[in-house]
Amino acid sequence: MKPIEPDRVRLVGLLLAISMLGVILHVASDGIFGTPRNLYNLAVQTSVVAILASGMVMVIASGQIDLSVGSVLGATGMIAAWLQAEPPLGVGWPWPLAALAALLVGIAIGAFQGWWVAWRGVPAFVVTLAGLLIFRGLAFLVTDGQTVAPLADEYQLLGGGLRGSLGPGASWSLGLAGIALVVGARVRARRRSRAHGVAPPSRARDAATGILQVAGIVGFVAVMNAAPRPGSELGRGIPAPVLIALAVAAGTAFLAHATRFGRHVFALGASAEATERAGVRLQRVRLGVFAWMGGLAAIGGIVTTARLGAGTNSMGTLAELSAIAAAVIGGTSLAGGVGSVAGALLGALLMQSLENGMVLLGVSSAIRQVTVGAVLILAVWLDQQSRGGRGL
Repeated sequence: MKPIEPDRVRLVGLLLAISMLGVILHVASDGIFGTPRNLYNLAVQTSVVAILASGMVMVIASGQIDLSVGSVLGATGMIAAWLQAEPPLGVGWPWPLAALAALLVGIAIGAFQGWWVAWRGVPAFVVTLAGLLIFRGLAFLVTDGQTVAPLADEYQLLGGGLRGSLGPGASWSLGLAGIALVVGARVRARRRSRAHGVAPPSRARDAATGILQVAGIVGFVAVMNAAPRPGSELGRGIPAPVLIALAVAAGTAFLAHATRFGRHVFALGASAEATERAGVRLQRVRLGVFAWMGGLAAIGGIVTTARLGAGTNSMGTLAELSAIAAAVIGGTSLAGGVGSVAGALLGALLMQSLENGMVLLGVSSAIRQVTVGAVLILAVWLDQQSRGGRGL
């Protein structure tokens, strides 16, 4: 069974919603929201949610849920910081080894939870709810609740700080490469359609879509380059966390739509019984999904600690809600079998734009939490209505 992506209407609707929200927040914040400096910060803030939402697409599409990703992010991020600043042998680890160790721990945590779900038959809701508590507690125990710092300067570049960006020249080069990929992809899609005897979209429609995509790339690079770099006349360029998030999203999209494992994930979510009768080892698929999610949570932890320049026990708190909401808003059905990584990225941008705007407007943390919860309920309801009321 081929993964089903949300139709273009949903994606266009998301883009319109994000644009409208941006205009409203820009006016309400007296022109602060749309400044290059704030949009640069918004891109960095969205990156971690996008990383988690990419993995959540796979989890939910397989018919499961993961409530522990925020705690796993906090635990693995704390491990990466602890190994650099307060190592067990008294010698700080090189940051690449510390980051690799955190990544492996995240994968191991995901596999551990997947084992309970796949081979022991414990519902994912229960396993990951327990994981939410366990791994948050372990993060506290690693450092006895203390903030861990300092971290290596090179490591902090991964967080998109003062020097954690490409700069204007490299950003435009990357943007041109992205434009070439977009044009090449559209040309190949038309050729494949003709090769399979399917009429491709009209040239006008194809050109309009391509122009919008190219305009989006050019606009994004221009805004990132316009963000001021302290102490320099040059702009910052594309921040490192955005590059990491895009790489994660591309890898997850390839896994979901171009591999046998990805096809099994979506088939499992659509009908576990039919998938098993087709000879698919369901346990392995479930284990793989949770291991992938654990690894992405660790990447989110690495980016978060690099951005903060320290490991703190509050990292990742309630991040699972933002990730789930972003995935569902982007077209991933909680009923399973349906999902899109591209949609999840837009969902992450919508969620983080709302959060960023409320901070600029001075909205309290409590009200922000209420808003995120309300958006999650609304997103699930809209998803059910768009799919004919299909429940969980």
